[in-house]
Amino acid sequence: MGTGGWRENRLLLVVAGLAVLATAPALLATFKITNQWAVSAAVAGASVLVAVAAVWQERYKRAVQQRDERALKIENGCLVLPNGRLPKVAQATDPLRLGVHPAPDGVVAPPGHTAATTAERVPVYVPRDIDEELREQLARGGFVLLVGDSTAGKSRAAYEAMLATLPDHVLIAPQDRAAVPAALAQAADERRCVLWLSDLERYLGADGLTRTGIARVLGGTGHHRVILASLRAAEQARLTSGPATQDEAGRLTYNEAREVLEQAHQLRVERVFSPTERQRARTRDWDPRIADALSHADTYGIAEYMAAGPDLLRDWQNAWSPNTDPAAPTRPRAAALIAAAVDIRRAGCTAPLPRRLLEATHEHYLARRGGRRLQPESLEEAWAWATRPQRATTTALLQSEDDNNVQVFDYLTDVVQRQSAPGDHVPESVIQAVLANCAPEDADDIAATALDQGRYRIAEISWRLVFDDREATLGPEHPNTLISRNNLANALRALGRLEESEAEHHTILDISTRVLGPDHANTLISRNNLANALRALGRLEESEAEHRTVLDIRTRVLGPEHPDTLTSRNNRALVLGNLGRSEEAEAEHRTVLDTRTRTLGPQHPDTLTSRNNLGLALSDLGRPAEAEAEHRTVLDISTRTLGPEHPDTLTSRNNRAIVLEDLEREEEAEAEHRTVLAIRTRILGPEHPSTLTSRNNLASALWALGRLEEAEGEMRVELGICARVLGSEHPDTLISRNNLANVLRALGRLEESEAEHRTVLDIRTRVLGPEHPDTLTSRSDLADVSAQLRHPGDSS
Repeated sequence: MGTGGWRENRLLLVVAGLAVLATAPALLATFKITNQWAVSAAVAGASVLVAVAAVWQERYKRAVQQRDERALKIENGCLVLPNGRLPKVAQATDPLRLGVHPAPDGVVAPPGHTAATTAERVPVYVPRDIDEELREQLARGGFVLLVGDSTAGKSRAAYEAMLATLPDHVLIAPQDRAAVPAALAQAADERRCVLWLSDLERYLGADGLTRTGIARVLGGTGHHRVILASLRAAEQARLTSGPATQDEAGRLTYNEAREVLEQAHQLRVERVFSPTERQRARTRDWDPRIADALSHADTYGIAEYMAAGPDLLRDWQNAWSPNTDPAAPTRPRAAALIAAAVDIRRAGCTAPLPRRLLEATHEHYLARRGGRRLQPESLEEAWAWATRPQRATTTALLQSEDDNNVQVFDYLTDVVQRQSAPGDHVPESVIQAVLANCAPEDADDIAATALDQGRYRIAEISWRLVFDDREATLGPEHPNTLISRNNLANALRALGRLEESEAEHHTILDISTRVLGPDHANTLISRNNLANALRALGRLEESEAEHRTVLDIRTRVLGPEHPDTLTSRNNRALVLGNLGRSEEAEAEHRTVLDTRTRTLGPQHPDTLTSRNNLGLALSDLGRPAEAEAEHRTVLDISTRTLGPEHPDTLTSRNNRAIVLEDLEREEEAEAEHRTVLAIRTRILGPEHPSTLTSRNNLASALWALGRLEEAEGEMRVELGICARVLGSEHPDTLISRNNLANVLRALGRLEESEAEHRTVLDIRTRVLGPEHPDTLTSRSDLADVSAQLRHPGDSS
């Protein structure tokens, strides 16, 4: 019996006991007890007990109602037995229902064995190198997360470990995010259970798995509960990379997902099998599917090959060919349906996709490949091909039970995500169609993805939809409504609509203060976000005051060395630097650095961030030698602990190179920038944002050396890539174009410089508005170069 059932029984016992006590006057009369004091006491007591019993009876009714509602949600939204009950782990004999990919049919059983039904689609398990650690973690309990590429074998390894380690535990496997609240409540009532979350990204969010929900399941003692989840590596990167904005407001959208992931014991499942894993596979090559996969193990992972991922990808690519040979028909329309599904998944939508949505959006992809010239098949033929198993295994588009929705095979999404250039975004017309058909949870994910890509208008539209829905359904003061409103305010800030953003943050803070109290964690986050909005508006004194208030409360409530307190102190120090109070900023950064060094260690990422911020403060103070020393320390630690080519190491090397320019060590700065650029180009590719940043910094170093023609060359390369990858109106493209205009001015090519500045100003005015700070900067730059054209002798 779960603890929820025991609570209901206790309520029933209380109600029954009170009912018995309430009959005391009748009992006295039955036994002819006439003592006036006893009768009066019994009557008075009975009156009180009747009232109390009514309260407890109402509580019991509510408890029973909640239990029945939860039971219905569990039965409709989770994996259950035919009788509607949750299974034990040992009763979950079909791993396909838990997300394990099938393999081709045709298994041959080893001598003396008969192939079982499941084995016809799920081959014999090949033990993985992580198995021992995985099973030890399951035996301990807690949150265990397997991360790896699609078809790496994450779900199969998790299933086999769970079956071997926890066969008698109750298995709770919600089908989607809507079933998560009931699943969490049920898990918290079970003494021994496994909460199974294959493809974890489908369950995250305010209405799904949160830090609070995890604590509810795993907190306390006297139980053994496990949350067992899997996550594609591409999704992990998306959820943990966060937006370019590194302040607390910009990070808020990603915090909840990050906090969930940080609570898990994470294990990596490699797609390509190790030599020892291959050796284990050879002992099982009586299964022809494993023998066939081993023959391709140098190119593909064994699980990947058996799930027919490479075959399905090739079929999809070949389906685009023109459908001109009746003897060998192709399926370009089906390929377009699949392409639309993959892109919608890339945009952040994790829910099953309505057929009508793919029918409405696939024409874009068909037209891009040639449209009518491909002689596409009928829509009926396209759907039949796209939803039919191509190798008797997984389909490209898996149909739901009602045939109205489909899910795209995640292997295809994985491949496209890995191969896509940074600026290869989902078309806005497709996203608009999705937003008209998706749930608020998916609109929330789409907005976060768009914000990270610099597509601020899409982020605003998406978050406004989420906010409007939650305000209507939950009310304006519900925590989830306030989170959506905060996200909308951040999007407005990114669009340069700073006054609107500030007004929204003010409203959110007022509601949070009134509903939650001034010291509540969410209220403090709201106040911090308001402070950041004020900083963006240039109202630095007000921003500093808000940050100081947050810092004071966090110091009092959490203590001076709590991570959130140190974050507030760091934020205030940054504003102090903007205010020109550089000495105070340096002192604050030193205090935070000292505390983090002592409490977290000198090599912790937060400690290195503080040391980097101290270096920036020292640069502002005109002490480049000290700044260089700090950046060199960060670089040395990062190189030793992370490796010379880790992204954080390269960032440290970049920062040090910038300080070298201030030290007039231009040749060293140029050499460092060239090295960072070469490594980033090789590892990340020439079009990655970090690579483009390095190219811009190299151009600046060349400019400082007086090598203006080389600087112009680098800037033109950067501008060309930005325009092609990000689009001509992306904020980073406009920054590159502005920098080129400045170097043209330095070269004396004033007409070209003026033309570039005018183009940037026109785009920023149209896209960002005439009052945006970047627009105002462009207007000032254009005025300067125009004045120089009119008065050639004036070099200002």
